[in-house]
Amino acid sequence: MKKVLSVLLIAVLALGLFAACGGNDDTEGGLTIKVGASPAPHAEILEEAKTLLAEEGITLEIVEFQDYVLPNEAVQSGELDANYFQHGPYLEQFNEENGTDLVSVAKIHYEPYGIYAGKTASIEELKDGAQIAVPNDATNEARALLLLEQGGLIKLKEGVGIGATVLDIEENPKDLEIVELEAALIPRSLQDVDLAVINGNYAIEAGLNAATDALATESADSVGADTFANILCVKAGNENNEGVQALIKVLTSDEIKDFINSTYEGAVVPVF
Repeated sequence: MKKVLSVLLIAVLALGLFAACGGNDDTEGGLTIKVGASPAPHAEILEEAKTLLAEEGITLEIVEFQDYVLPNEAVQSGELDANYFQHGPYLEQFNEENGTDLVSVAKIHYEPYGIYAGKTASIEELKDGAQIAVPNDATNEARALLLLEQGGLIKLKEGVGIGATVLDIEENPKDLEIVELEAALIPRSLQDVDLAVINGNYAIEAGLNAATDALATESADSVGADTFANILCVKAGNENNEGVQALIKVLTSDEIKDFINSTYEGAVVPVF
């Protein structure tokens, strides 16, 4: 009897150890991957990917964030397997400033920046001393300033590129006041300024489409279009994680490309 009990005990312990080693497996034995994202368009695109992953027996858990800091911190700490909300230059800046070790594993899309009307209806009607809101974080502000230069409103110092700041404005013929605001707040502040340059994702959340509502947008061959593709990001060392690789495959599939093109009609552009 004691021998039988010993065998049963060993079997129970073995089963418990096996269950404890399941990693990201869920209770039904399937793989689960947890990804942080901005609500639009990133979480919306992930919802489409979720359906495709489910067909392969993989569960995608989407966690939405309203800022650009917490999703990176959560990937660094291991709370998330990946995130999808940012572009490469922002990630590089974040790593440098925070000592994190995050890497890009895939480029998915870019969102054309747009100049939107606030108190002034058009660029041509802009008066001297008018206020233009731009994002206040370094890489997004540079992109906004490049768009203002493309629109003929300012001229930047030669060669500043994606490192541009308001201090690099060399010519400002209308003496425009550049109002630096947190990117997420700009759509809600549109009525308080003459014009505003709005990030693609925040424009979408506010019901704006760069292709149809903006007074001017980044050209397809602009620095912004070439440099600021939105990426899937993981902690260094997790690039070959099974769930991450499956997500990359789905996010760069023809199904997702068709979804992006048909859903956003030019406000979001696939880069794969």
